[in-house]
Amino acid sequence: MTDTPNVLWIMADQLRFDYLSCYGHPHLQTPHIDALAKRGVRFTNAYVQSPVCGPSRMSAYTGRYVRSHGSTWNGMPLRVGEPTLGDHLREVGVRAALVGKTHMTADIEGMAWLGVDPKSAIGVRVSECGFDPYERDDGLHPDSVRQRWSAYDDYLVELGFSSDNPWADFANSGVDENGDLMSAWLLKNSRLAANVPEEHSETAYMTDRAMAFMEDAMAEGQPWLCHLSYIKPHWPYIVPAPYHDMYGAEHIVDPIRSAREQDNAHPLLAAYQKSRVSKCFARDEVRDHVIPAYMGLIKQLDDNLGRLFAWMDEKGLSENTVIAFCSDHGDYMGDHWMGDKDFYHEPAVKVPLIIADPCDAAHATHGTVSDALVEMIDLAPTFMTALGCPPRPHVVEGRDLTPILHGTKGFSRHYVISEHDYSSLEMAETLSVDQEDARTIMIYDGRWKYIRCEGFQPILFDLECDADELHDLGGSSAPEPTAVRTRMEEALLRWATQHHTRVTATPQVLDRMNKASVSGILIGYWDAVEYEADTGIPFESLTPVGRPNP
Repeated sequence: MTDTPNVLWIMADQLRFDYLSCYGHPHLQTPHIDALAKRGVRFTNAYVQSPVCGPSRMSAYTGRYVRSHGSTWNGMPLRVGEPTLGDHLREVGVRAALVGKTHMTADIEGMAWLGVDPKSAIGVRVSECGFDPYERDDGLHPDSVRQRWSAYDDYLVELGFSSDNPWADFANSGVDENGDLMSAWLLKNSRLAANVPEEHSETAYMTDRAMAFMEDAMAEGQPWLCHLSYIKPHWPYIVPAPYHDMYGAEHIVDPIRSAREQDNAHPLLAAYQKSRVSKCFARDEVRDHVIPAYMGLIKQLDDNLGRLFAWMDEKGLSENTVIAFCSDHGDYMGDHWMGDKDFYHEPAVKVPLIIADPCDAAHATHGTVSDALVEMIDLAPTFMTALGCPPRPHVVEGRDLTPILHGTKGFSRHYVISEHDYSSLEMAETLSVDQEDARTIMIYDGRWKYIRCEGFQPILFDLECDADELHDLGGSSAPEPTAVRTRMEEALLRWATQHHTRVTATPQVLDRMNKASVSGILIGYWDAVEYEADTGIPFESLTPVGRPNP
């Protein structure tokens, strides 16, 4: 135990906010996540800063908007020198460790330019979003070589699950009735049981690794933040027995969509709907196969979190650990005739967020629900406050959630922002949009969701009257939507022109600048009398000009 609390930051990948029982799912029961909400605050309006893995996570890890850190898409490196949560915490003696996924791509060229060895302590942290990688696991693709960052493949091999690609052949494949190995990359195989026992699945393994880290950290006695970042329920959608057949067609919620969305689709939305993944998930048989597996993955995650929380109770960690649970974005699952993520409807851009702070000051808010507009970048300053790190307003753009957690005044936000770069996606090619213009920005004020689409008419939803976001008012000439579009454009302009690059503007630097402007910058004064009257500083204390030679 340390006097400083610890932080366990749990992130699930591609988990919809409405696929938890505490967020209202009618069939999927998640009692352990629900129990966490009862000892913390559950947020109902939490939004990611990009509806895709990489940029969303880079925003969460830096506390900065996508336009600020510049990592706009998966595989876009986070530049060397971009300050991260781990960097801030390290300054106050807190260890920030990673167990699981980051989707980070290292800035190898930047490190080479600066002469930073990627294998050095600094190089490793620069390559891992500022975290100390206790164990990283970003998953694979069908043609990937053995994982270079995770020991999970080696773990499977040691257990006898041996192949050229154990992650794919066991954790993410199933065996059909003929005994043939069937890859979960093909969605028709989603209902098969994963070819690995549940206790050796990726979710269970990463839970065990988080426990191992906490054991080590307790022995060291240093305060810590552990980012436990699960790769599921992200595709490939397959889950081990007994979770693979817990849910069926009777548990699938009807899709949120209408024929009007296709008949009168905005050109950009039409391009999204015509993409391969969207055309696939618009088919009922695909939803019937995938959603039960998706639900099983979430149920498995909840059970493993129950195991983790019970272990923490037994070890006495719960009473001194802030626990945050969230996801990096959602999943369309056929809603709005779309699949995967990549746009701004609620199923994709809104996420679950629960923060349980065990300190005495937070007891009054335990079990409460907050409808405040919050962003994922708010987690970094919140964790910094909990761990005794001074604020970094010249770097961190998020806002500290501690006032909400402690039931005090001090937090407010009028809008949330999310950004998307679709230049590498098939929509840009379909619409013949150049790389520099293939971008969108969402701004949402709790009622109106405005999406600026470069080169196209904007998209506008009124969630008060149209909670399912089925009617685009971006082209409406009615007075209210017209006024809203003007207001939102003005708000985006204010946001875009705010300072966001002055990461070197520390209080010390600003103080030196202020002093220089008062005492060291002499331009504009006629004589010493004028200078002394303006500053109150004797002119002779500054310069020998006008004084006799010694």
